[in-house]
Amino acid sequence: MYAVVRRYEGVTDPAEAGRRVAEGFVSLLRQVPGFVAYYWVDAGGGTMVSTSVFDDQAGAEESVRTAADFVADNLASLLPNPPQISAGQVVAAG
Repeated sequence: MYAVVRRYEGVTDPAEAGRRVAEGFVSLLRQVPGFVAYYWVDAGGGTMVSTSVFDDQAGAEESVRTAADFVADNLASLLPNPPQISAGQVVAAG
């Protein structure tokens, strides 16, 4: 499995960002081959973190492109700063 973590800082309206992600992005992500799970977390203080899990690296990489497109088209005013992205193979899970 592969995971991608995106950290967004300076989020202007976390509740609205969460609504848009839930209503639009999640269904797009579920269409990416190898999709396993997705979480969107309000970490407080204008910070939101997403975690995407896929069966393989190709799906994880496609999720990064899908997220960038969705943010540009639907969330640019709410997520004004580019995310910090970390990705890699899952080496332990519970």
